[in-house]
Amino acid sequence: MPKGNIRGIIGAIVAVIFLAIIAAGSWYTVDQTERGVKLRYGAVIGTAQPGLGFKVPLIDSVEKVSVKTFTYTWDKMNSYSYDQQPADLKISVTLRASPDKVADLYAKFGGLDTAVKQVVSPAVNQQVKIVFGRYTAVKAIQERGPLNSAIKDAITASLKDDPMITIESVQLENIEFSANYLHSIEQRMLAEVEVQKLQQNAEREKVQAQITVTQATAKANAVRAEAQAAADALRLNGEARATNIRITGEAEAAAIEARAKALGTNPNLVTLVQAERWNGVLPTTMVPGSSVPFVSVK
Repeated sequence: MPKGNIRGIIGAIVAVIFLAIIAAGSWYTVDQTERGVKLRYGAVIGTAQPGLGFKVPLIDSVEKVSVKTFTYTWDKMNSYSYDQQPADLKISVTLRASPDKVADLYAKFGGLDTAVKQVVSPAVNQQVKIVFGRYTAVKAIQERGPLNSAIKDAITASLKDDPMITIESVQLENIEFSANYLHSIEQRMLAEVEVQKLQQNAEREKVQAQITVTQATAKANAVRAEAQAAADALRLNGEARATNIRITGEAEAAAIEARAKALGTNPNLVTLVQAERWNGVLPTTMVPGSSVPFVSVK
């Protein structure tokens, strides 16, 4: 084959390859969880939304920045509480790149990881220590929720001038105090439990004493009522007996008075009573000079 033909074939092949490269470099796709940063000779000229896009081959390029949510963790972050107790904290921050600020993010940091390392991490370290330092060790444990919210607010406020990153949540996962402090807390809790136990025993004894007093009072009232009832019964019996005696005496006096009046008006009444009570038997022995009862002999 002549050399001219060979050169023509090679040139055609090169041209086809070149055109294929240009055609392939004239379009791009961006996923829904990403945003594209358009570059022209390395300079940012705009952003690309999800979907199919076109660019100038060999001149323009598109760098993709994820806008998905990521969680970054800071472990063993040493801090001091308000009462100077050392603690190692574990903080998790959930964040994402702001979709409308990916161009600024890329221009300034080149990617999300670099932005987190240079901006978010210093803010987290600083604000966590500041906020944690406002709480005593006991208060930090007892008020974990408010402490977590305060840390999130502080971190978000410190990053308000960098809207390229959106903080979605902050989680204080763990607070680890020194072994000596944990031992002191344990001893304090045991002491508090003992105090509560003593207080409960005292309250129980107080209640039992009140029950005993109530029972004794009720028994005394019952005895007093029984004695009063007995006294009232004796008084009523005495009054009734006195009334009976008075009535009997009055009746006997009236009978005596009536008999006396009868004797005075009828002298033979005595003889009549004697006759009524005589059994009809004459006496067998007579005293000289005496008369026979109920027999009158002239």
